[in-house]
Amino acid sequence: MPDWFYWLRLQHTKGVGLETARRLLAAFGLPSQIFNASTTQLTAIVSPRLADALLAPASASLLRLAEQTETWLQQTSHHLITLADAAYPAALLEIPDPPLLLYVKGRIELLSARSLGVVGSRNASVQGVRNAGWFAEHLSQAGICISSGMAAGIDAAAHEAALAHRGSTIAVVGTGVDIVYPARHMNLEKSIADKGCVISEYSLGTPAIAGNFPRRNRLISGLSAGVLVVEAAAQSGSLITARLAAEQGREVFAIPGSIHSPLAKGCHQLIKQGAKLVESAQDILEELAWFDAVAGSGAQAPLNPDSCDSEPASALLQQLAYDPVPLDELGVRTGMDLASLQAQLLELELSGMVETLPGGLVRRLC
Repeated sequence: MPDWFYWLRLQHTKGVGLETARRLLAAFGLPSQIFNASTTQLTAIVSPRLADALLAPASASLLRLAEQTETWLQQTSHHLITLADAAYPAALLEIPDPPLLLYVKGRIELLSARSLGVVGSRNASVQGVRNAGWFAEHLSQAGICISSGMAAGIDAAAHEAALAHRGSTIAVVGTGVDIVYPARHMNLEKSIADKGCVISEYSLGTPAIAGNFPRRNRLISGLSAGVLVVEAAAQSGSLITARLAAEQGREVFAIPGSIHSPLAKGCHQLIKQGAKLVESAQDILEELAWFDAVAGSGAQAPLNPDSCDSEPASALLQQLAYDPVPLDELGVRTGMDLASLQAQLLELELSGMVETLPGGLVRRLC
């Protein structure tokens, strides 16, 4: 059997979690030595019941999984890294609970690159998606790898923007790497596997299970020197990533937003707790002392580069704010009838200058 089989077997032994696995590895060395130990040796470390589980023959389901994994590994750019491999990312060795195994599709060298996590709401605003793309683009131009979770909204925007530049991107998924979730990201996943890399600690065939996604967030932060939260509600999975980053000794960055926006509440909460408020990619590069990456990165470019100076756009936009405004109030401000106002707003929305929100609210984006 290949060495990785024993790591897989250890991972799938019922009752063995990461903490128990670390105790066993500290006592015996490699997993193959654990499975060759005697009952007496094992019961000095674990319970008799768990010792029996470790000494039991490999199950038929485990052997099928091993065969499936062997077939998967024969494909180009597919890798299975164990905790003992030289290719295992050094950054993950610093976290309290590094996974025993990492399944990798794509450019394995990115796991050792300078990386920043970018996370945020799945139900992001138009401006949030723009901000995620803008930061990821300029950081990637500076040679920084963007790590995220391939979820809808902020994650997807960050991955897409990073793919176009030299820093590229890492997607840390909460399923097996042979499963694309959400399914609509099939093309995005393929692009990441081709130009960046997709990684998971979960065995092949692992479906989307709710509890796995918050757990994988520790790898997004663990691989990164810091985490940028673009948008987050007061109760958000992105805040879990930010908390884990702080516990791991990583920097936490947050983009502020409107005090009226629910998607800014989480970022404002983080800033109150000590996260660094950022307005540009340069703020991040300088905070992390990546000064060699600043030059030529475009990191000082304005956050809203779109031009809003054209007529009649500028006249209506002057009456709009970055905070949401009720449509009827905007009508009072401008003196326009509802039909004319809606027609101009539609034109501005199609041009990417304004965003309509639930509840009859409108806000400018540039």
